[in-house]
Amino acid sequence: MKKYVLALCSLGFIASASAQLKAPEADYEQVRQQFSQLNLTVNAVSEAPLNGLLQVFTNRGLFFSSSDGRYFIEGNIYDLTNKVLVNDEQMRPYIQKTIEANKAGVIEYKAKNEQYVINVFTDPSCGYCRKLHNEMKDYNNAGITVRYLAFPRGGIGSETYLQMQHIWCSKNSRGAMDAAKAGDEVKPAMCSNPVKAQYELGQSFGINGTPAIILPSGRLIPGYQPAKALLAQLQAE
Repeated sequence: MKKYVLALCSLGFIASASAQLKAPEADYEQVRQQFSQLNLTVNAVSEAPLNGLLQVFTNRGLFFSSSDGRYFIEGNIYDLTNKVLVNDEQMRPYIQKTIEANKAGVIEYKAKNEQYVINVFTDPSCGYCRKLHNEMKDYNNAGITVRYLAFPRGGIGSETYLQMQHIWCSKNSRGAMDAAKAGDEVKPAMCSNPVKAQYELGQSFGINGTPAIILPSGRLIPGYQPAKALLAQLQAE
């Protein structure tokens, strides 16, 4: 029977670009309580680049708040001086560290001459996920190793969620993934698996669709990218 362990990254291991993240229990209990009213679980908190604001990393992505958690801000913040999206800049190190700490249980398509490793949250029923998968040789030939993580768009308990459990529990998980992406039936198999944990991990990155590509820098690219275009972005980082 297959068993997977999805390690949860300790809060002390994650550092933001501007400040060390702190566990909510340490200094931000009030923020945690306020966010819980919105059914948001606070994973880490740090001071935002804007004076007086906190950046709060939750089970549903990054949000901003006042220091007491009373005022909640959902949306993008832009730094016009440096011409960057603050949300993206702050999420990158968080994603980078967390994805590395949770690499157990991925389904990997390794490039022979590996130069880059990307993580892709995928769903076998997603058309562009199938397109990406059909071009796997192009990615591998470009030196790009692809690691799949489960993100059933229908959520926990959906038909795709069950199918992805079968894939991860198959004796040949890559073969099962190939079959699912081709629209073929996957033989039922059950085991201790990381599908639920990977789905929740994706949600904590703010992912709500597939494919969602994570570059080595922690940068999140929503949607499909052909191998040539993706390689250019990897080389530019």
